[in-house]
Amino acid sequence: MGLFDDPVEPVDPRTIPLAERMRPRTLDEVVGQDGVIAPGRPLREMIERDLLQSIILWGPPGTGKTTLARLIADLTHAEFLSFSAVLSGIKEVKEVMAAAELRRRRQGSRTIVFVDEIHRFNKAQQDAFLPRVEAGDIVLIGATTENPSFEVNAALLSRSKVFVLKPLDEAAIVTILRRTLADEQRGLGLQHPDAPDEVLAQVARFANGDARVALNLIQLLVASAPQPAGRPRIDQALLERTLQHKALLYDKGGEEHFNLISALHKSMRNSDPDAAVYWLARMVEAGEDPMYIARRLVRFASEDVGNADPQALVVSLAARDAAHFLGYPEANTALAQASIYLATAPKSNAVYTAYSAAAESAQRDVASPVPLHLRNAPTKLMKQLDYGKGYRYAHDDPDAVASMDCLPEDLQGHTFYRPTDRGFEKEIKRRLDGWKELKRRRTNEP
Repeated sequence: MGLFDDPVEPVDPRTIPLAERMRPRTLDEVVGQDGVIAPGRPLREMIERDLLQSIILWGPPGTGKTTLARLIADLTHAEFLSFSAVLSGIKEVKEVMAAAELRRRRQGSRTIVFVDEIHRFNKAQQDAFLPRVEAGDIVLIGATTENPSFEVNAALLSRSKVFVLKPLDEAAIVTILRRTLADEQRGLGLQHPDAPDEVLAQVARFANGDARVALNLIQLLVASAPQPAGRPRIDQALLERTLQHKALLYDKGGEEHFNLISALHKSMRNSDPDAAVYWLARMVEAGEDPMYIARRLVRFASEDVGNADPQALVVSLAARDAAHFLGYPEANTALAQASIYLATAPKSNAVYTAYSAAAESAQRDVASPVPLHLRNAPTKLMKQLDYGKGYRYAHDDPDAVASMDCLPEDLQGHTFYRPTDRGFEKEIKRRLDGWKELKRRRTNEP
């Protein structure tokens, strides 16, 4: 030890976060992930038999991804290295890969590399793992909260097995909390807290599937609880004072963002106002941009309601204006009003399918010239070239419908828009059928 070196003091266990102290030490202590690591499951078999291959652990925060990686480190005979994608760059990745290759050549042993938040690595950083994975120098364990299909390179993903960790349910989190309150070595057992089952259930619901959130909250509750008999008592009143706002699982740039807007869209499409307003509330309460929600409602009004209720677009645009004018929290009811209106409106995707069919035709077919009779003729030359010749002004007709084709010659008779029999489109369909019959009779007149 140097003259100015400070002596290394042992770490006070009380300074280590409770969630860290209570990490499971064996696979049997892991709660809530039986679908992945129950006896006989492939991942457990690979770990216990030390036959692990590259894997991706995908799941929400606090579900045990890092815990599993550490258990693998304890149970495997391979060299185990861990680093975070948040703190490491391409230089560190290449150094680790070079060391793993050297170890493989000299000792014949493999290296297990655990990369936390692997989705934060860019393509070049992820590519650096690929040669070493293919050569067998390393076994890669990647942990991610994002969908690997979008965030992990296809080549790397194809060489890895993806295991999905589910959000912990209420019973699993209560089990973890009870274990923590009873554990005198790592948990809070020495204080003998008094916590009723209904309070622990509320803590579990607040945690929203995240064990770390639940443990942080129970630690705070025990620390702030009154001790009338030298024993912390956690009651409903204390819990209500401590809880400020539920931390909803949501990532504006991640998969949950798209999952929730998809749920809102499909609930409205299926005419379910209760589900629609629920998914809307999930997004609003998590802090989603109100203008993003408004844009999706406007899109839905045209795509899934269309002319079955033309007022739907008006209502959606009004909600957009209200959201822009009011902002949160006042905009929540305007967005809810529009969502419920759209969910209960008659549905038609005829506008959407009409445009899709027309766009496909425009992309696929030869770009036919605009028929001469539909062209304006502002100059003498254009008139000499028959621009506008044969055009019939619809208002000159008693029914305001001229017997004139408006599609190019090669598309005449083609139907893009097919209105349904729902809502106002039933009236549109009646009009179109009437005009079609009127034109047919005029064409057949002598």
